[in-house]
Amino acid sequence: MPEQTAAPRPPAPTPDGAASPRNPAPAPAVVEPVRHVVDGVVREVSVPPLAAPVEHGSLADVPFRNAAEAPDDVVLSRRQPDGSWTDVTAATFADEVRATAKGLIACGLRPGDRLAIMARTSYEWTLLDFAGWAAGLVTVPVYPTSSAEQTRHILQDAGVAACAVENVELARLVTGVRDGLPTLEHLWQFDAGALSQLVAAGRGDGRGASGDEGGEGEPRAAVSDEAVEERRALLTPDTIATLIYTSGTTGRPKGCVLTHANFFAEVDNNTELLHPVFRSVSTEPASTLLFLPLAHVFGRMVAVGCVRARVRLGHAPSIRTDDLLADLAGFRPTFLLAIPYVLEKVYNTGRATAEKMRRASSFDRAAAIAVRWGEAAIDARNGHGPGPGLGLRAARALYDPLVYRRIRAALGGHVRYVICGGSPLGRRLGAFYTGAGVEVYEGYGLTETTAAHTVTPPLRPRLGTVGWPLPGTAVRIADDGEVLLKGDQVFRGYWDAERRAAVPDVSDDGWFATGDVGRLDDDGYLVITGRKKDLIITSGGKNIAPAPLEDRLRAHPLVQQCLVVGDDRPYAAALVTLEPDGIAHWRRTHGKEALSAAELTADEDLLRELQGAVDDTNQLVSRAESIRRFAVLPTDFTEEGGHLTPSMKLRRAAIVRDFAAEIDELYG
Repeated sequence: MPEQTAAPRPPAPTPDGAASPRNPAPAPAVVEPVRHVVDGVVREVSVPPLAAPVEHGSLADVPFRNAAEAPDDVVLSRRQPDGSWTDVTAATFADEVRATAKGLIACGLRPGDRLAIMARTSYEWTLLDFAGWAAGLVTVPVYPTSSAEQTRHILQDAGVAACAVENVELARLVTGVRDGLPTLEHLWQFDAGALSQLVAAGRGDGRGASGDEGGEGEPRAAVSDEAVEERRALLTPDTIATLIYTSGTTGRPKGCVLTHANFFAEVDNNTELLHPVFRSVSTEPASTLLFLPLAHVFGRMVAVGCVRARVRLGHAPSIRTDDLLADLAGFRPTFLLAIPYVLEKVYNTGRATAEKMRRASSFDRAAAIAVRWGEAAIDARNGHGPGPGLGLRAARALYDPLVYRRIRAALGGHVRYVICGGSPLGRRLGAFYTGAGVEVYEGYGLTETTAAHTVTPPLRPRLGTVGWPLPGTAVRIADDGEVLLKGDQVFRGYWDAERRAAVPDVSDDGWFATGDVGRLDDDGYLVITGRKKDLIITSGGKNIAPAPLEDRLRAHPLVQQCLVVGDDRPYAAALVTLEPDGIAHWRRTHGKEALSAAELTADEDLLRELQGAVDDTNQLVSRAESIRRFAVLPTDFTEEGGHLTPSMKLRRAAIVRDFAAEIDELYG
């Protein structure tokens, strides 16, 4: 029988059907999940909604509602060429959205037309996104790292009428495939003044923004405010907001059809659940610097959620360590959205810096203290144990100015929360950041679920899990272990280019099959163990989930990436790539600077150290599941090389194909 407890009632709706960003209900208590237990095993969990569904309107209304309710509130900050930041108020942003939408209408774009955006994360990206909605359009993000063939496929499949790109290189790329894009009428370029030209076109000034790459076009009549209002009035929650093409690890991308209602369900329930993150941080207003790609649903959801909740949002175009650390220091956000790669990089950079200062052992002791403190604190919140003892608290206080404060400074100095998604975060790394004074909330979701479908409940975190279902959603475990999801943020289906509509891909009763494998613990927390298609089955019939092994091994400061193999082989093995900063310092301290990359992969001292990391990783599993052999590769897995997706996930099939000889040697 289901076990059920009472849950807080959703906040009273405002006229558009959702809680007001500036007048939230009191911080909600934990919403207890409803668990369905079969033969003593939790097979399904659901959580009641915290936010009332939006009954009319669309995302296009959000900037204008903000301007009406709080015109002087700062909703975004715009990065200037010199690295400084200029605040943008709700009133200013709404004016810019309206003016840009007028330009889109002036260029002849019709309601429902598809507008592609191919650029790095930027203020212009978010502005054009909302302007496209205000003009009644469907926006289609394209990764700026996409190949010509990938770009052609997305633009052709979506039937885009207009495309905005960041720079001349991307403009040339699109121009090169334009013969295969019969519906593409406009190609605009951000760094050539595309947005200014659109605004001018909307005013009826000049001839800008009507043709290619910011070129000149025919004069156009001015577009009225009423024309934008009419376009907005055509939209409902069920109108398609965007087509997001899943990068995938194999095959061609498919367009996920997400509606305005999908985004409202996602961001409103997240905002209410993660009340400490989005509402306030002590006396400092909440803010975040977004550096994840806006072509990815995670980054896009965050941008929409911040604008809706009036959380100050900044954009950083580069995820490169030096660039990102400088942007974080200048913006000083109170919370971050990150993938595990970023948190691993900050940790490894901190340790490499400590090694350069001959303080590696001190850093390692501090890390061990932080992990113990984090585990004890999280256990206490779950009712297990008294929390960190006096000795542990004293040790943590000792290392705070020496190590933990430096980690927080690398994140900007004011960060108290990190929401982590995209792939699992290792248990040890999560505990480390908690002990270092940064609360980490993990989430799990897909493009098809408008980003997060499960998230760590703030008052009840549990290491090694991705939390409970987001309020208003449910999780079920199928008989074969596949994770099934249900809720209002689940997409409408995949885009059918011929029908220009969504083809549903859920069961008759609304469940979406994720392709991921997982389990629910006794309290309803979800643990993801891998992908169905990634499950390794050895020649002896042993099933091995590679992700936990890869996550643990990748946490070592000398390891950048790793791939566990073993399908139809007698045992599991691994391919390992080296972390640049960590290996550079290791070379210096071991007198190995003269070794070539190829020589380094066979160096006995390095292999001995990495064997220790493998031995530590193998403690997670039985001997039958352990990594027996490994090979160090002279080059890293990269997106450009076709071995990583834009969200830094491994393209397993491509890696296995390209490194087949190295894999065969592991079994020779």
